Amino acid sequence: MKRVRKPVFFIVALLILCFGCASIFGIHGQNGDIPITYVKGINDIRWGIDIRGGVEATFRPADGVDATDDQISSAKAIIETRLVSSNITDYELYADKTNDRIIVRFPWKVDEKDFDPETAIEEISATAELTFREGREYESNDVGSDGKTVAKTPKGVTKENVVLSGSDVKKAEAHAVPKEENSAEMEYLISLELEESGKEKFAKATERLKGQYISIWMDDVMISAPQVNAVITNGEASITGGFTAKEASELAQKINAGALPFKLETSNFGTINPTLGNSALTAMGIAACIAMVLICLFMLFMYRMPGFIACIALIGQMALSLAAVSGFFSFASSFTMTLPGIAGIILSIGMGVDANIITAERIKEEIRNGKTLDGAIDKGCRSSFWAIFDGNITVIIVAVILMCVFGPSNILSFWFGPSTTGIIYSFGYTLLVGVVSNFVMGVGASRIMLRSFSGLKFARKKWMYGGKGQ
Repeated sequence: MKRVRKPVFFIVALLILCFGCASIFGIHGQNGDIPITYVKGINDIRWGIDIRGGVEATFRPADGVDATDDQISSAKAIIETRLVSSNITDYELYADKTNDRIIVRFPWKVDEKDFDPETAIEEISATAELTFREGREYESNDVGSDGKTVAKTPKGVTKENVVLSGSDVKKAEAHAVPKEENSAEMEYLISLELEESGKEKFAKATERLKGQYISIWMDDVMISAPQVNAVITNGEASITGGFTAKEASELAQKINAGALPFKLETSNFGTINPTLGNSALTAMGIAACIAMVLICLFMLFMYRMPGFIACIALIGQMALSLAAVSGFFSFASSFTMTLPGIAGIILSIGMGVDANIITAERIKEEIRNGKTLDGAIDKGCRSSFWAIFDGNITVIIVAVILMCVFGPSNILSFWFGPSTTGIIYSFGYTLLVGVVSNFVMGVGASRIMLRSFSGLKFARKKWMYGGKGQ
């Protein structure tokens, strides 16, 4: 067996424990009176309707518009896109084309304190029509919540000459960049990638208006008015306007979601009480801690040193699963956690325990068959791998199928009803990330730690791995 250096065990174990603490508690700071979240933890998870409750609203076209069936379907699709782009996967959405109604139910925001449904539904019902206009003329102004002047309602040349519309934008992303070169202070902006039609329009406009202004409007509010300093032909532009990180992210989401075909008004809204509530969530947390302790005691009693290493790997697996849900990683968006989602994590942890038990039993068998310690560990790890792989890969296939059938893509969901979409998708997602976490921690990290730890002088006794005597 190729030995792993002795300090590797301590390094990997320490990294897992630190990662576990960060994924549970997050990393937060303070910039004056403004709290800053560097790394998200459990408290940053958006809990589903069944745990925290949410909002129910009925929308209809405003100003007496008689919408067609296609327009209602389009509005429903855009609202769904906004829900998904906001990482809201626990939702119910229905379109009543006969009465021109759209009914939606979704959970509260993470930081919701007032629990005002009227404010919450603005998150998905805004028209969010993006336009680039010549000049920066406006009719009136107001003072925003940050004390800055907000220009409203374009007029004159600005009203008449629209350079680009939201349909010309292919993709919008929020970014943080230094305010000045070598500056630690950051500013937030939205980068835009234009469609082919938008590239040509924007190139002509920037050539014609070089040295002048092109203002950017969201609905009737001017959000930025940059001066044209160069001709832009590559179809890449940016929106600046003193945004906070949250404002930039929300604006990018609205642009990506697109504008609704008509303005919506709320004919009815209210709150949804959770079927479980926060007290049930606390009880589940306590139960999970007790279960984890009992599992660790069982593993230590039955498998000794491999059991001890398995306990560390299980902590890493739980941490990795929570990190994939909370938005810990920049490449994995935060996720709406529901009761079935919690069930998916619990099931994957059970599979993680099973993977470690299979490996520990194989090592024990090899030791009792007379192999050396290094030989038993090597043979036990190799012979158990494919049994673990086959069991986990079948679960991954099922989880992917659940996510495809009941996910935001709505593949075949009409067979089962839209009300099941978010619930089952949540289960499939957490089950998938849990099994992947098991491969990373229960198969990868645990075996590295085991090979490293077995190189320590005091850890060379076979009884510590299930054998007899010395």
